[in-house]
Amino acid sequence: MRHVIENGILRVEADEEGAQLWSIRDSGGAEYLWQGDPAYWSDRALNLFPYVARLYGGCYEMDGRRYRLPIHGFAPKSVFSLAAKTESRMTFELCDSEETRAQYPRRFAFRITYALEGNRIDIRFEVENRDDRTMHFGLGGHPGFCVPLEEGRRFEDYRLRFAAPCSPVRVGFSEDCFVTGSERPFALEEDRELPLRHALFDDDAIVLRDMAREVMLFAPDGRRSVTVSFPDMPYLGIWHWPKKDAPYVCIEPWVSLPAREGETAVFERQADLVHLPAGEVYRNTWSIAIDDGKRPEASVAPMRSAMAQE
Repeated sequence: MRHVIENGILRVEADEEGAQLWSIRDSGGAEYLWQGDPAYWSDRALNLFPYVARLYGGCYEMDGRRYRLPIHGFAPKSVFSLAAKTESRMTFELCDSEETRAQYPRRFAFRITYALEGNRIDIRFEVENRDDRTMHFGLGGHPGFCVPLEEGRRFEDYRLRFAAPCSPVRVGFSEDCFVTGSERPFALEEDRELPLRHALFDDDAIVLRDMAREVMLFAPDGRRSVTVSFPDMPYLGIWHWPKKDAPYVCIEPWVSLPAREGETAVFERQADLVHLPAGEVYRNTWSIAIDDGKRPEASVAPMRSAMAQE
């Protein structure tokens, strides 16, 4: 089942399956979120939990035992409940079950809140550890955005611009998308911009660290843009389906990384995972801002909503 929030500037729809964003439209009806064409990629905006991307051999170890998880964990295919809703805000919740504990032996509540603040969607991830043991987990977003955002433009007309000059490092990946431990500088034009071209993704995702934690998708002579801000996420994935002329790009803020090449991940020892003590709650808020080019006040404002202050 899908649910809608709106505020006169944005209309946002999300599905109970995966608590996945389903649509982001401006007041004129223009769609910004990738619409899941299976010829390129059938998803739209996955929420990744309790692991980001792949485990080597599909397995990991925790508490001295071995378990299996699918790519991006079980959250993308789990049905969340609608825990709360107002006209401009909705919260989805996934709690542990017999099925989840067979894959991930912890009791938890995972909540995702979407709240509209002007032209911005604030997204809060909240993990409550209901177990008597520490939780070890990965977490991230995986939204895709239409490219082009306007008729008459091409994919190659678009760029990603970071909010400040930076010198990112590209995380090294093997051909089958596991972390290799080799890293190298990732050059940006004028230390800020990445021109888009399909061949960028022929070797799968570009994963960066040490970048500015806000990035805009735009065409220099276009009107519409999307800005993703992720102040407390140290990694950013940029992706579309490899070796295709796919008309979208995913901008993916991550808390953690996939498994290393040739190694079964041991969750207690994977340093980039969140290690949440028993009884505590982890929160991380990021945002997606839409500019339709019609309102000069639509520049992205700092995340100062009531949700961010809780």
